[in-house]
Amino acid sequence: MDNIAHTLVGAALGRAIGDSRIPAPAILGALAANAPDYTEYLPGMPPRSNFNHRGITHSLIGAAIQAAVFIIVTGVVMIPLWRRENRPVPWKTIIGLYTAALASHLLMDWQGSYGLRPFLPWSNQRYYGDWVAIVDPFFWLVPAVFLAWGQVRRWTSALGWGIIVLALVAIVLFASFFFDRAVASWVDVATIAIPVVGVIGWHKHWFAPGARRAGAATALVVLGLYTGAQAVTSFVVRHDLGVEAQARFGPNATYALVTRPGFPFTWTPVMGSADSVGGPGWSVPRHLDVPVVKRVLSTPRAQAALAFDRFVTADVDSVRQPPVVYLRDTRGPSVGRRGFGIVALEPPSTP
Repeated sequence: MDNIAHTLVGAALGRAIGDSRIPAPAILGALAANAPDYTEYLPGMPPRSNFNHRGITHSLIGAAIQAAVFIIVTGVVMIPLWRRENRPVPWKTIIGLYTAALASHLLMDWQGSYGLRPFLPWSNQRYYGDWVAIVDPFFWLVPAVFLAWGQVRRWTSALGWGIIVLALVAIVLFASFFFDRAVASWVDVATIAIPVVGVIGWHKHWFAPGARRAGAATALVVLGLYTGAQAVTSFVVRHDLGVEAQARFGPNATYALVTRPGFPFTWTPVMGSADSVGGPGWSVPRHLDVPVVKRVLSTPRAQAALAFDRFVTADVDSVRQPPVVYLRDTRGPSVGRRGFGIVALEPPSTP
């Protein structure tokens, strides 16, 4: 998912697990929850691209190493403070906070339609949840409101969280301007209603600072129920899609429910076989058996594209010499040769 969601969910986890036990638990949780993304830019890591994203830093072993580093650094920095105060080092809390924050990143990325490779470096297999979209406004607004309720009632806190929430609301309401796509009407209504409830709760001291841990935990429970509802719904829809896919493409058909940002509980069905990909009312050939395409598919970048997308299609520009093969991330009917999920490759010089 997007880094706003990772940040706010990580902050809620940090506060729910570490509040009153360690300093600044929400900040520590937010930093750890984003670690799999920013550690991709460390020296020695593979160049980041649409297809190579979510590599070793998003694997189980990678997350474990990152959690260990956070645990050690926090312990080393905080041990002198706790010794001066004659308090034991809360190792269980520190370990629990970072483990939960790193695990939340992997779980949130897996639940979408872009997949996760948890068993790298031993296996390049991607796994997909196909439940919640890569961007979901409720993963912004719900934790933001509950975290705001846990703040001390000062005008500086109110101003800061007010700016954050209003910015999130503006992104959703003007999604068609920012991202060239709209969101469902009921999402627009909920986007306005949640901050209104937030203002009421702030005024009435729901989950005031004395209950900030309970507020953060409640936010996580609400998001868990929301995600679970989408998962159950997708299972039902996926069963019907499987029946349709086998009837249309045969017993070896593959299929998936592609999430739609801004439209929770709504998916784009995609299905296919070795030679074609289709959905409701459309179908396109894959062209993966064309000789020049087969040569391109042997390259590392093409292999990364195949691992990233379950329904790759190829398009050959034979006018150019050498010919150019366009591999398209087929999440629905598309045209053109530029844009997200489309990579242009020339065949190796040696056949």
